[in-house]
Amino acid sequence: MTIRTKLTLATAMALALGGTAQAETTWRMATKMPVDSPEGKVFERFSELTEEYTDGELIIDVYPNEQLGKEDAVLEQLQANIIQIYAEGFGYMKKWEPALAWTSAAFAFDDFDHWQRFMESDLVTGWFDSAAEQSGVRPLGNPTRILRGPFRVMVSNTPVESFEDVEGIKLRMHENKQAIQTWDHLGADVTTLPWTEVYQGISKGIVEAVNSPIALVQSMRFNEVAPYIARHDEYWQSVGFMVNEQALADLSDETRDGLMQAYEEAGDYSQDLMFEVADESIAEMEEAGVTYTVLDTAPFVESMRGFYEDMASSGELPEGFLEAVEETRAPSN
Repeated sequence: MTIRTKLTLATAMALALGGTAQAETTWRMATKMPVDSPEGKVFERFSELTEEYTDGELIIDVYPNEQLGKEDAVLEQLQANIIQIYAEGFGYMKKWEPALAWTSAAFAFDDFDHWQRFMESDLVTGWFDSAAEQSGVRPLGNPTRILRGPFRVMVSNTPVESFEDVEGIKLRMHENKQAIQTWDHLGADVTTLPWTEVYQGISKGIVEAVNSPIALVQSMRFNEVAPYIARHDEYWQSVGFMVNEQALADLSDETRDGLMQAYEEAGDYSQDLMFEVADESIAEMEEAGVTYTVLDTAPFVESMRGFYEDMASSGELPEGFLEAVEETRAPSN
C-alpha cells in the first residue's frame, strides 16, 4: 500500500513536471525578408527578446523568404491561427478595411512625427478595429514601431535639388492610380514600368528617375545609371506585426507583457539599424560618385493639400482623413 502510494505520488509529480515543461507556447511568424536583411535581423532580435522576456513561455519561430506562402495564403493562415504573426506592410489589411490604404498617403505629413501621431489617432485606431472585427487580426502594439525604408528618395540621372526640379522629369511609376495622380499633380512626366525594368529603363532613357526606399537603391544598382539621390520623404512606412487576436488573448498577462516589451525593444533596434544601414549605403555611394541631397519637403506637402482637398470634396478620401491629418499636425506648422 505504501509502495503504491509512493508510486502514485511520483507519477503525479512526473505528470505535473511534464506539464510544466510543455507549458511553453510556440508561435509562427511569417515574413518575406531573408534572415540576413536588415528587417530579417529585426525579426530575429524580436524572437530572441520574446523568449528572454517571457522566460521561455513564448517561443517565436521566424519563417523568412515566404516559406509559409505568398500574401493571400499567409493572411488566411493568420486568420485561422495557424500563423500567429505576419510581418509586412499594413497595406495588406486594406482587404478588410480599405481606408488603411491611406496610412501611407504621399506628402500628406510634415515629417515622421506627424505621421506617427496620425497613425495613433482615433481615426486610424478605428480603421484597425474595423479590420480586426472582420478578420480577427490587428497590429501588435504601436503600428509605427518597426520602421521600413527608413525613408524614401528619388534616384535620377539629372540633378533634383528642389521641388521645382520635379517639373517635367520622366519618372517611373508602378501601376497605381493614386501614385500616378500624385506625381502628375506634382508636375512629373509619369511612365509606368515594372520595378525589375527600372535599371534598363533609365540606362536607355525611357525614364530619368525612380522613387525608392533608400535601402533598395544600392541593391538594385540604380545608382550606377542614376547618380543623383534626393531624399524627399514621399511617405513613411512601417512593418506591421499583424497578430492573430485569439492567439494574443490566450497568453497569460505576464507572457503578454513580456511579448510587448520585446516588441518595443525590437522597435528601438529597428530605428537604429535601419538608419545605420542607410547611412553606410549613402556613404559608399557618395564615395563612388553619387550626389546625395536632402530636399525641403514643405513645398511638396503644400502642393498636395489642394490635391487632397479636391479628393475629399469628390468623396474619394475616407471620411475624417483630412481632419485627422490637420489635428495631428504640430501647432507650429
